[in-house]
Amino acid sequence: MVHLSKCPLCDSGNITNYLKCRDHFLSGEIFELSRCRSCGFVFTQDHPDEKDSAKYYESDEYLSHNTGSGGFVSLIYRISRKIMLTRKRRLIVRAAGMKTGRLLDMGSGSGHFLSAMKNAGWDVTGMEINDKARSLSEELFSLKVIPPGRIDTLETGTYDCITLWHVLEHFHDPFFYAREIKRLLKDEGICIVALPNAGSYDAAHYSGSWAAYDVPRHLWHFNPETFRLFSGKAGFHVKKILPLPPDVFYISALSEKYKGSGIFFIKGIIRGIWFSVRSLFRKHRSSSLVYILGNKTDSA
Repeated sequence: MVHLSKCPLCDSGNITNYLKCRDHFLSGEIFELSRCRSCGFVFTQDHPDEKDSAKYYESDEYLSHNTGSGGFVSLIYRISRKIMLTRKRRLIVRAAGMKTGRLLDMGSGSGHFLSAMKNAGWDVTGMEINDKARSLSEELFSLKVIPPGRIDTLETGTYDCITLWHVLEHFHDPFFYAREIKRLLKDEGICIVALPNAGSYDAAHYSGSWAAYDVPRHLWHFNPETFRLFSGKAGFHVKKILPLPPDVFYISALSEKYKGSGIFFIKGIIRGIWFSVRSLFRKHRSSSLVYILGNKTDSA
């Protein structure tokens, strides 16, 4: 287990216990979240080290790698994924200012997003730690997907866009990957990072039952302020922050399930609508956020 005596973001020793969360998805274990009193960053305390973390992903139901029929929540996830593929492609075209280019997707799962971008004319590469997911990407979509250990084999300064869709929170050393992203991007390239928002309305409502804490797989729990701090330390500038609207319904339904609600799907949809309406006026309180990062100091 990894115990952090200092904040991994600002290096302050002024940290405190914040929440207790259960691993509802797999192990049933309880994990503590700590919060830095200096910068407000929240992180999973006493989490498994990198070599022991794989067992917490060992389930055919792990949704980012799930292509089977699965259960009802899995079905919701796959419907949401299908809706988001077109939205993500349009976002990239607008943010990058080009209809095609070279793209690296870090944490590419079973390859559905990469396949959609390939079909739209992009030259794509994936990076994925899960052996089964990499094999599925190659078998289903004929994609080039490498394990994280081979990131150093990718050519410097050759990517127009690098994407991380709910991936950064899993990295044991996010600053290492931030340096690699900076190395791989062209000078005018962009990085798009989607993350659960620990400062969201639904996070505040569900507290320790909020599904997007997803301990111990999620190690770092950003909000817009702490992600700006991380980005600045990593040498990036946050050019824009956008909400990721569909996520709130999936996360709320799963959170209701974790709370033991008998009709979790209906309650999750109702709650999701309420959180969505509230976040129309304060987008930084949305359930998930997309951060567009650039190397240059442009207006946020």
